[in-house]
Amino acid sequence: MCLGIPMQVIEIDGHVARCTARGVERTASLLLTSQRVAPGDYVMIHLGYVVQTLSAEEAHAAWALYDQILAADA
Repeated sequence: MCLGIPMQVIEIDGHVARCTARGVERTASLLLTSQRVAPGDYVMIHLGYVVQTLSAEEAHAAWALYDQILAADA
């Protein structure tokens, strides 16, 4: 199973976004999205690519679901 990870963009350099979530930073390519992405935006990252933008509420809701999944697995 593959999951997209919601993250917040903190910097953009060309076609690469530096993103953060829960204290972890990653870079992701912007080449698969046609949406405009700016620092401060929330995005869904899948396999190192930004695949869509999200609202802050959607990103937080996704993390709440992931927390439930991880808690059930423990």
